[in-house]
Amino acid sequence: MTDLLLAAAAAPRPAAPRSRHRSQRRPTRREHTKPQNTPEQAPSGKQLRIIPIGGCDEVGQNMTIFEYGDDIIIVDMGVMFPEEDQPGVDFIIPNIGYLKGKEKRIRGVVITHAHFDHIGAISYLVPRLGNPPIYGTRLTLAMIKKRHEEFKIQPLTLHTIAPEQKLQLGVFTVEPFYESHNIPDSIGLILHTPRGIVVHTGDFKVDLEPVGTTPGDLAKIARLSDKNVLALLCDSTSANSPGHQISESEISKTLDGIIRESKGRLIIGLFSTLIARIQQLIWIAEKYDRKVAIEGFSMRTNVEIARELKYMHIPKGLLVDTRDLVKLPPEKQMILCTGSMGQERAALMRITNKEHRTVQIEPGDTVIFSSSIIPGTERSVQRLKDNLARQGAEIIAVDIMDVHAGGHAKAEDLKLIIKLVNPRYHIPIHGHYFMLIAHGKVAMRAGIPKENVLIPENGRVMVFDDKGGRLTQERVPADRVMVDGLGVGDVSEIVLRDRKQLSDDGMVVIVVTISRKDGKLLASPDIISRGFVFLKESKQLIESVRKHVKKVATDSGGSKAKTGPLEAYLRGRIRDDVGQMLYQKTERRPMILPVIIEV
Repeated sequence: MTDLLLAAAAAPRPAAPRSRHRSQRRPTRREHTKPQNTPEQAPSGKQLRIIPIGGCDEVGQNMTIFEYGDDIIIVDMGVMFPEEDQPGVDFIIPNIGYLKGKEKRIRGVVITHAHFDHIGAISYLVPRLGNPPIYGTRLTLAMIKKRHEEFKIQPLTLHTIAPEQKLQLGVFTVEPFYESHNIPDSIGLILHTPRGIVVHTGDFKVDLEPVGTTPGDLAKIARLSDKNVLALLCDSTSANSPGHQISESEISKTLDGIIRESKGRLIIGLFSTLIARIQQLIWIAEKYDRKVAIEGFSMRTNVEIARELKYMHIPKGLLVDTRDLVKLPPEKQMILCTGSMGQERAALMRITNKEHRTVQIEPGDTVIFSSSIIPGTERSVQRLKDNLARQGAEIIAVDIMDVHAGGHAKAEDLKLIIKLVNPRYHIPIHGHYFMLIAHGKVAMRAGIPKENVLIPENGRVMVFDDKGGRLTQERVPADRVMVDGLGVGDVSEIVLRDRKQLSDDGMVVIVVTISRKDGKLLASPDIISRGFVFLKESKQLIESVRKHVKKVATDSGGSKAKTGPLEAYLRGRIRDDVGQMLYQKTERRPMILPVIIEV
């Protein structure tokens, strides 16, 4: 397989897809001259600084800063979805604290592709950085623009780039190249810097038979091998998986077989940005005379953008409204919908929970999960599958058949790219820490010296200067900034800790009325329990709490002069004493909220 891939690297990049069939030819080998910006020619003393703000030690919120002298460029601005221990958080965005005061030095933001973990933070961060220009391919910018319109704020400054072009941003010359991924118009970046060439792959896989997406330009990558590349920043998401990533053409064959043999309605859950997969399914639906309905606002929006820009081709009359689709015989129906990760309000979950206004699961339906499981969503996905099975649906997922191909290169693909680029330093990015370590081992097996494999951390500065490349001890702010509704950064770890305590043990509200004059208790305390115990079934415990509060309030009545304001003193005593008493009786620690009313 590797020999085949190396041979394929000599071929030029085919044109962006306009039909299902493409041809390739083999060019003659060119002679290449050494680039002007080699390490030996860099000004003495100046450093190239590379700072990952997000995307290392996690899958998501990808953002990397490149800095040389007075010039800064940023690659990607994505979000990360919350984990189970972050209740109420919508998503997490990168911390831009390091860039405060440096806004005028930012020459541009370059986006590699339109997945949410690479573009989702743009509308939050770019306006706070002085609205620097954003560069990306046509489809990427169209999706950024559409999402930004929802914010109803100052428009972004968007500039289209193509892999045939070079972009000058301060001292940085940016040269894009097409990458194979599961969304069209994905690019990697060749950054010409005064210290040498740095390659940033973005998200990619090696796919020699892509379907419905832009083929990767292996020829351009191969031509880097004799250009003395300084460093390769490379996608690590599937680095711990051996072998080669499966091709989209194989997924297309599997889906074709399932749809051909299915006698009932097909409901297919997948990510809204999987434009290439949606295109495949539309072609297959046309082949077997099925009509298609799309459920999910984000998927409908992305499909419309892709159609408008000619990245998708949908035969006239194939797409219909869901209300019209359900009037057809089951064997003529196909529904593409969001919610394959078990998201609460997504289309597939609403269908499963019988909350959808048109569609309900019926015996004989086949539900295909054409997506991988995002870490942290395993329970939600399992519950979703269980509920579907209870209603008589047949379930097909990636653990049963090849109905999904990841968009990220596996170990042997990574080894190939490392061999083709032949960098001095290798920097694994985009992945949990164990993925970065696995990727580092792949690089060493591919011939990179151990001391030249730099395992980055969010916020830790890497420098390249006269002494070479290295990880420094300098760190910049990279702690997580959480978005909750309209609030950005106002949800701290303390807030999350309180939310987690409330979800684990509930709370007890204690209302105490005292005299403003002498601090005496004027009425029996009110006890309100939420998420701790049910009052009607725990009368004895609640009465014990009431008696304890009365005793604390009575004992504290004369403490006003001795200890300062009685209200604050009494609130602290109730919180501590009642909390300790409840733990002794229940071994639970509910949040105690004393409310003191002075009359």
